[in-house]
Amino acid sequence: MDNALGDLTVVEGASFIAGPSCALHLAQIGATVIRFDMIGGGPDYNRMPRTDTGESLYWQGLNKGKLSIAIDLRSPEGRELARSIITAQGPGSGIFVTNYPETGFLAHNALATQRADLITLRVQGWGDGRNGVDYTVNAAVGVPYMTGPTDIPPDQPVNSVLPAWDLMTGAYGAFAVLAAVRRRATTGQGGEIRLALSDVAMGSLSNLGQVAEVSLGADRPRSGNALFGAFGRDFRTRDGHAVMIVAITPKQWSGLVAALDLDRAVAKVEAALGLSFAIDEGVRYAHADRLYDLISPAIAARDLAPLTKALDRNSVCWERYRTLKDAVENDPRCIAENPLFDPVLHPGGSTYPTAKGLARFGGDAGRPARAAPRLGQDTEQVLADHLGLSAGQIGDLMDRGIVAGQ
Repeated sequence: MDNALGDLTVVEGASFIAGPSCALHLAQIGATVIRFDMIGGGPDYNRMPRTDTGESLYWQGLNKGKLSIAIDLRSPEGRELARSIITAQGPGSGIFVTNYPETGFLAHNALATQRADLITLRVQGWGDGRNGVDYTVNAAVGVPYMTGPTDIPPDQPVNSVLPAWDLMTGAYGAFAVLAAVRRRATTGQGGEIRLALSDVAMGSLSNLGQVAEVSLGADRPRSGNALFGAFGRDFRTRDGHAVMIVAITPKQWSGLVAALDLDRAVAKVEAALGLSFAIDEGVRYAHADRLYDLISPAIAARDLAPLTKALDRNSVCWERYRTLKDAVENDPRCIAENPLFDPVLHPGGSTYPTAKGLARFGGDAGRPARAAPRLGQDTEQVLADHLGLSAGQIGDLMDRGIVAGQ
């Protein structure tokens, strides 16, 4: 299954996260992805984090396993060359992923004159074409006022370090591309898909019931590190470790109560309130402060090692808070014993754990993780194999600065 899309060739002209991650998902299930960039690199080519030699680990992570061609996109001839690559013939070709503006030399209608069944996925900030990135879209939809400690001023926003809307847009984009490929296979029809970060954000909040919640008069408050709507929060052990414990299902709740030897104490609170915490997660949320008053000291009285044994023995849903460095270096589930990762040598000479495709099909370990390309390293191959240019034609383009190799 790791080569399930082996008959597809996707051309990517995109920067930042959403577009490149969309094409990366397709590449990791077998599609050939040709990424074109300006000679010298696009706006995301040198983004941090970087190695000591200046190689962008960000760019490498999003573009591993892709073919790279460098083109002078400012020149008319370079632009025409990019259009030819996008619209090249073949049953599995004619698929374009981009975040370039909807007008201009990469407009879908203009490209479709060269290939009528072209499929274009155009990632946008806003559906009306207005500029936007994850952080600005997140600000606009209100999430930063639901994020962060409960004791900060209500008008102080808290951003998230995770670009959730970018990542979700990339994943949804890959899904949408495959839906369009399926439609083209049955009808012969191509078309443009426009996918805006703002729509992914608002649609996701709607799917979670939060748009309805606001529409019906409520507004989501900050919950700090607590889980909204159920029982879950961070706690601190006697030896100073922070742990996150969640009890959504009845089994998770009963396991937590048993692990902390709180059966009698919880029963006493239930009797006083005239209810049961074992059935409804919403009841646990409504009376979370009473429960935290029981559970916080129970955890604070235990060191991490014996607490770990008790929680695991009772199948409690929990984890210890770690830094990413700690997780990578010391939790074998994350890297050392995780078949998702292979050690890969990347441009610049750095070898580090590199993720393969995220889905595991029937226990198949999947194709090995692949290195990112050097900018333009596949220019000659793409022009020869994808456009059928001769060595002389390719050499002429290089001599005139229309394309560049590595």
